[in-house]
Formats: sequence, structure tokens, C-alpha cells
Amino acid sequence: MTRKTRFVSIAAAAALMLSGCSQGQDSVFSSEGTQTQAAAEQSSSGSTAPAASGDTSAADTSAAQGAAQSGETAGETAGAASESAVPAAAAVTEAATAAKASAPSVQPGLSANSGEYEGRKAQSQFNYGEALQKSIMFYDLQRSGKLPDNFRCNWRGDSCLNDGKDNGLDLSGGFLDAGDNVKFNLPMSYTTALLAWSVYENRDAYEESGQLQYILDNIRWGNDYFIKCHPEPNVYYYQVGDGNADHSWWGPVECVEAQMSRPSYKVDLTNGGSAVAAGTAASLASCAVIFKDTDPAYAELCTRHAKELYTYAETVQSDKGYTAANGFYTSFGGFNDELSFASYWLYKATGDSSYLVKAKTYLGDGGDPTWALCWDDKSFGTACLLAKETGSEKVRKILEKHLDYWTDKITRTPGGLAYLDQWGALRYATTTAFVALSYADSPNCPEDKAKKYKEFAKTQIDYALGSSGRSYVVGFGENSPKNPHHRTAHGSYTNNIGDPADNRHILYGALVGGPNRDDTYSDDRNNYINNEVACDYNAGFTGALAKLYAEYGGETLKNFGAIETPDDELYADATINVNGEDFVEIKALVYNKTAFPARVTDNLKLCYFFDISEIKAAGGSADDLVVTTNYMQGGNASDVLCWNDAKDLYYVAIDFTGTDIYPGSQDAYKKEVQFRIRNTKGVWDNSNDPSYIDVAQVSSGTLTKALNMALYEGDRLVFGTEPNESNTGDAIKDIKPAANAGNNGGNSGNGGGYTGSGTANTSPAVQISDKGTVSVSLEQQQASGKGNTISFSLKITNTGDTGIDLSKLTADYFFTNDGGGDIVFECDYADIQGSSYQACTDTISGSFSEASGDNTDTKCTIKSSGTLAGGDTLTVNVRIHKSDWTDFDLGNDLSGANADKVTITYNGKKL
Repeated sequence: MTRKTRFVSIAAAAALMLSGCSQGQDSVFSSEGTQTQAAAEQSSSGSTAPAASGDTSAADTSAAQGAAQSGETAGETAGAASESAVPAAAAVTEAATAAKASAPSVQPGLSANSGEYEGRKAQSQFNYGEALQKSIMFYDLQRSGKLPDNFRCNWRGDSCLNDGKDNGLDLSGGFLDAGDNVKFNLPMSYTTALLAWSVYENRDAYEESGQLQYILDNIRWGNDYFIKCHPEPNVYYYQVGDGNADHSWWGPVECVEAQMSRPSYKVDLTNGGSAVAAGTAASLASCAVIFKDTDPAYAELCTRHAKELYTYAETVQSDKGYTAANGFYTSFGGFNDELSFASYWLYKATGDSSYLVKAKTYLGDGGDPTWALCWDDKSFGTACLLAKETGSEKVRKILEKHLDYWTDKITRTPGGLAYLDQWGALRYATTTAFVALSYADSPNCPEDKAKKYKEFAKTQIDYALGSSGRSYVVGFGENSPKNPHHRTAHGSYTNNIGDPADNRHILYGALVGGPNRDDTYSDDRNNYINNEVACDYNAGFTGALAKLYAEYGGETLKNFGAIETPDDELYADATINVNGEDFVEIKALVYNKTAFPARVTDNLKLCYFFDISEIKAAGGSADDLVVTTNYMQGGNASDVLCWNDAKDLYYVAIDFTGTDIYPGSQDAYKKEVQFRIRNTKGVWDNSNDPSYIDVAQVSSGTLTKALNMALYEGDRLVFGTEPNESNTGDAIKDIKPAANAGNNGGNSGNGGGYTGSGTANTSPAVQISDKGTVSVSLEQQQASGKGNTISFSLKITNTGDTGIDLSKLTADYFFTNDGGGDIVFECDYADIQGSSYQACTDTISGSFSEASGDNTDTKCTIKSSGTLAGGDTLTVNVRIHKSDWTDFDLGNDLSGANADKVTITYNGKKL
């Protein structure tokens, strides 16, 4: 497809995003975005290998210069990583057991806002001690696996405990990449290597600030995982999780295994992966260096794995097996920079000078001086280390040319940020600040340059901390980001990036991508360009903070932890369906919105309490009562059970044992039941029933909090109220399904439905064939005022019995492209739910064309494929924005929040 004057199609957007240091964050194609790296070739230019074969990076990447790459999905291009197909539902069900793991114990006495500080006051505008403390905390919050006891956070839990089991291994642990739930080892190993480098150079600063043990724990956490990923000398597992599948779902990591399987991917002698293996060798070797004096056995273990991975990388000299990460973290820069970086750290770990020689050789002429140290190009990291270690004039010139460009020539924003690229602008600036401070500390750095480099570095870190009027570090300083693009911190339970409106958690210490070139910034969760976070973003930033703390000091918070007050997590709503002379029928919904931490529940029980004194007075008994159900989304209803016979109190239990309920989607986080209690002898009085109090206050059909019902997790009361009288009858733990529960017909309900925060309506059903009809509902997040994104959820329900061929169906959304300009279509996620669950984000496409009429000049045509079975619903969550992120007038769009103005076409016929 070609780029038109006014509109950017999906394919055109793909072409615009075709190279660079893609950060694997979230993209134009499915849900999130990645970064650009105008210098795919810059990563590799100048690097020379000693008689290396297979390193084709320079040739391969030269054509990609100046473009950008979609990293979250790179839908049609990268998504083809053939190993990555999501296994069948049975595998997901088996994996879901890990999501039910209990939360780790939280260290007592911690607080996020104690207000008490300790340590030496900063001799600077900003408190580098607190910033360092929180930057390290960010890595705690990114951990995957079985979390340790005395953890410093009450909203993160165990996650992804089944990682690696598809290959018979335990690959749990490590760090989540960014705002997603994938473990990408290329950027992860870069991150842990930079953190170890920082400890190597500034151990005293970490110790004085009280942060040494915390950063060592995080460095070890990552390297323990890398050791697991290396089960034999020439086999290395470099990724866990399918990026395309992961990025099509918006939910907390603690529940990801209930939603999808997580395949693991390896490289070996046949399918090489030199860059990721050498990068991991650098991490393990640098880890060995900092643990050598305190844990020599562990240092030796790390060194052994580092040497084996290094040998493997040198042997295969190829990245042809590194495919699953393509489009997310494609290794554009080849592997020479990783081999050079690993060589240096192996020299420091072993004392073997042959590694030092190799470090210089692999570095060659270095990278492009106008780029930066990053996960894909370690050239300037090695150049800095070698310049300090050897004083080599050649290496010093490589490094100084790079730093002089950054200090003297690079574009600056009006507020002073050295601006390399829109994707992670702060990441590049703060990492270069770390390199500048590291070299400036060396006697090999000329005095005049050292002064200049230090001044530059401080201005960049201060910019991140708030010198421009706002902080870009979550939970630090003035006007800090509140809604970073991060699934678990957001705490959605509906698989919806916009629901709830505000993040439920504070992702302390996370450095967001940063501002635009003009210093503008939007704290918008949808804006993954400026507002996503990532492990590699914080790596150089942490190192620079440690150096500034060493020079200027700073206080840290006493007993700091990411401790928050939980909101409603497990609860129930209820209403009266219908009352009769001899019965009551109740509709109830049970919710799992857990986020402290999120978890899968499979043992919830909801109890409805009632008084049968009027039945006894009429000569009847509890044996006269019958329980039936109209509608049940999983679970079973019990017979009438005794709570306290002496007080005439009985109850019915709705037992969801065996039904997974978790904060993962509209269907997953809530379950509905409609049950009727009837006296076969004809006497019934609701007025004395404890659980009737709540529903009696609202009109029939209106849900209200069921405060006088009781919700149990197992036999533990988690919501509601039990009767004042003690339970002397049937125990909660002994509840069994009713023998006679059945369907009494009528009053059936529907437990589905979209509950976002915007404006919704539904069109009447329309006939599309002799046997098929569809209805359309539309929920728009904002349908008035100004905003840079048109965001809506479109639901198409097959209200007939016959399957619909979705490839023949299109939906047209009409709006006004205020001010003109290129437009981008993004599908955050799409699924089909009803008879089963099917993620289908990769089947959705969108295109733009001109339209005419009132309140429209542009038509967005949405297409899909596959079959929509009778009764099933296709949900498509769409965002439309301009390529420059300027605002729309959201109040003048024909289809805005109006399903009647969405046109459905089937087999060429407009309905």
C-alpha cells in the first residue's frame, strides 16, 4: 500500500517503522509501541571482528537508516517468529495453576510515605539519594518468578512460575521487560551488566545510601535467571513469552498464565545467537566481579557460565537463530559490540589479558558517535571502560568524539534535554550521562573535558528529576507521571487499557520515555512513545544517580517500601430479579479485581442468609425449601444450609470452586448467578432476612453492593457480613452442590457486557443474511472536548444461530480529522468471546479514506477474518491518533459514542 497525501495506512505505518533500536515496548500494530533507532547501521558501523564470519549486520542494516521499527508487534513482519504460536487452551489451563500462587510475605514496618529521611542532605537542587533509592525499587517491581519473603511491595506477587516447562526447564525469575510481561534477555542482560558496572565503580555510594544490598539482590536476581537459561554449554534460552500474544492482552503479570501460554525460545550451535549470548556473558562476568569478594563460589559459577556463553558466541558468529525477538528487540547492531563488552568483563573477572586484547579488537573503530550506549549497541560502554583501563589514545578518541557530540552538538529541547530520539529520549540522555561521569572520573580524561562532561551529565539527570518543571520519574519529585504505560501498575481487570481511568499502583522509580522535542509531554497511558517504562531505561540512569550521590549526597526515605492501601478486590453485587408469595429470586455477580497482588481465584463462595421463622410458625421447616438456578456462569448452588437453627437462620451458598475468576477480561473477572429460593408449602417473608437488606433498598434489576451477603475465599471471609449469631450449623468449608438445583426457566441473565468508563450505546440488530443478524455496540472513552486519541471499543455480536464469515464484514467509523495530517490506526486488542475465548488482535486491520457529510470528513474501515459463531461477540479496541499526536475535537465526530452511526457492510452490501 502506498502512502497518500492525508492518510497513513497500516502498511504505510509499518514501512515508516522499519528499523532501529526497537525497544520491544508497544506498537502501531497491536497495542503498544516501540522505539525508533534511526541508527540501525549506527550500532554496527565501525565495529570489526577478528576474522568473523556471519556478521552481516552492517550490510543488513544500512538500508534501514533513519526509519523506525514497530516493536510491540511488528504485526506482519516480526510476528512470524515461527516458534511462537500460542499453545492450545489445555496448556493455558495447566499453566494457570501457577497464577494461583500465594503472595509473598511483605516486610513489616515499611511505608511509601513515611516522610522521614536519613543520611546526608543533598548539596544540590535534587535529592539524589531518594531518586537512587526509588530507581532501584523499580527493579524490585519488575521481578518475575517466585518473589522472596520480606518483599518490599504489597501489590506484586509470584508470577510466571511455569516458564520453561514447555522445554522441561525451570526458567522462572528474571525481569519483565517494560510495561509488558515478556522476558527479553538481550535488553535484560544489558540492564544487569550496567547495574553491575555501576556497583563496580561506586560501591561506596550504594553502601553509604543504604542501597547496596538492594541493588546486589536485583543484579543477582537477573543473573540467577540467566544461569537457568543456560542448561548446557551450547544451548541458551533467550526469551520467554510470545511478544505478539502478550501484547494483545492488557492485564497483570500475576494472571498472565491464566490467559495464555508462555513459550520459551533457544539458540544453539545450529541456530546461532551470538549477540544475546555474548551480552549475557557480559552480565554474568560483571556480576562475578562485584561478588568475587563477598561470595566467591557464586562469582565462580557466574564466571563459568560467562566463559561458556562467550565461547559459544565466538564459535557460531551468527544471529540467525535469534528470531522470536525480531520486531521487538531485533539485534540490528550485530554481535561484535556484545563480544567486545563481554571480553572486557571477562578480563576483569578472570585476569586473563587475552580477553582485554579481544575487547580492543572487537571494538574496532567503535560505533556511530552520534548514537548512544543502549541495549543494541554496547560500543561506547566498552570504549569508556577501555579508555579508563588502558589509556589507549585510539579508544579515548572514539569515546571523546562521542561525548563531545553529545555535549556540544546534539539537539537540545528548550528545557535543556539532549534529544537523540523520540523513543526513550530520557533513556539515551541519562545513559550517556552515566558514560560521561564514568569517564570524567578517570585520570585519563583531560581536565577541561572532565569538567564539561560532568556539567552535561548533571543537567541531564536534573532534567529527568524535574528541572524543566516536572519530574519524569514515577513517584519522585513534583508533577511526576501518574499513568505510565504498564500493565501491572495500571491494574486493569477488563483487558482494557482505559479501565480503570487511573493507575491503581505507583511504579516507584520508573523513568518514563520522556518529552517530545519541544518539551511537551502527556501523562497518558496510551502514549507508549513518551510514557512507557523499561528496565533498560533505568539502567544508565541508576548508575548516573549513584555517581551524583557520591559527589553531592542526598537523603533516603526510612523504611521505604511500595506499600499501598488495597481497594475493593473481591466483592459481590446483587439485586432482586423477582419476588413472589412463596419465593425470592436474586441476581448476584461476584468480582475478582485483585491487585494487591492480582491473583486467580478458584474457590470463591457467596452466601445469602435468610430467616425461616415465619415458615416454622406456619408448621413448615427448611426441608420445604427448594433452590433452583436460572443462570450460572460456572459454579454450583447449594441446598438450603443451616447457619444457626436456634435462631432460625439458614443460607444458600453459590460455590465457584473449580471456576477460575481473575482480573483478565470482561468474562474472566466476574461471574453471574441467578438463583431462586422457594417454599413449596407457600409461606415466604423477605423482611426478616439479613441478606435482603441491601437489595430491598434498590429497584428490581438495579445492582447494589451485597454488604449483607458473605463472600469467602475458601472458608475465609473476604467481603460482606455474616449474621451476628455464630455458625452452629453447616460449616462454610463443608459446602457441597445442591442435589436438586436446576433451571426453573425465565428471568435468565447475561454475565457479559462491556463496563468501560466512557459513553456506550447499542444499535438495533440488523439482518446480514437469511439466517444471520448482528448488533453493534460502541463505547467511547471520550466523546467531547479536546484529545489526541479517538479511543473506542467496538462490539459486534452475532445475534443469530449461523456463523458469520468475518472476512466479508467491515465496520466504518466516521469522524473529523480536525486540522488534517497523517493518521495512525491501532488495535490495542481484539477477541471473540462466547462459546469460547479467542484472541484475534492479529486479524484486525484498519484503513482510512475520505468521507463527506455532517461531522465527518474521514472514514476508518475496520476489517477482520475468521468466523463469528452464533451468540459470540467480536470486541475490537481501537485507537486513532495523528502521527504528530496533535489534538482532535472529539465532540464533532459523526460516529462518536453512537453505534447507530457505525456502518456495517457485509459481502459488499451496506446494512
